[in-house]
Amino acid sequence: MLEKLTSSTARPYAVVLGGSKVSDKLAVIERLASRADSLVIGGGMCFTFLAGRGLSVGKSLVQPQMTKTCNELLDTYSAVIHLPVDIVVAEEFAADSPSQTVAADQMPDDKIGLDIGSESVKRFTALLCNAKTIFWNGPMGVFEFPAFAAGTKGVAEAIIAATRNGAFSVVGGGDSAAAVRELGLPEDGFSHISTGGGASLEYLEGKTLPGLDVLTR
Repeated sequence: MLEKLTSSTARPYAVVLGGSKVSDKLAVIERLASRADSLVIGGGMCFTFLAGRGLSVGKSLVQPQMTKTCNELLDTYSAVIHLPVDIVVAEEFAADSPSQTVAADQMPDDKIGLDIGSESVKRFTALLCNAKTIFWNGPMGVFEFPAFAAGTKGVAEAIIAATRNGAFSVVGGGDSAAAVRELGLPEDGFSHISTGGGASLEYLEGKTLPGLDVLTR
């Protein structure tokens, strides 16, 4: 199933990446950005990309050592990489913290970003609806908190709709698979859900997986 994402991939090919840290996904971003037609970035790691563009991200999670790399990726793959245009922010990382949606370039200094906004979901859906191949790894926000789950659910529903229209879709395990279950989404709405999140990323990065290496000897 994963090999379909690396060879003779039906196009348009869309990649959706989320999660908290850019460093965890850097290798796969670098590898897939040159192969995909669109690469959507959400989750906590989007704030390092936004910070790389010189934008204020308030109290959101940022990896300062990665901002320069993110900026270079955005310059190199400007037509491929897509960032959120609005963010759901709150005063603190808590399920009951009051929220509001703001433009991605107008985040208050005293707020933390916990989800992508509805306009971002619309734009990402537009990219996904015509895709023929989709790989998704990482939630768009803190889906464990109901108030900050709409971004992840909206993007997942867009992938399901594209799959229903004939796209081949793969969920890369880990938090993404957990989100599918927790949000009550149909597992059979995707072509394949991998049991290994990190392993699926390493495979797509081109690394040798020990188990597969033994089997092919």
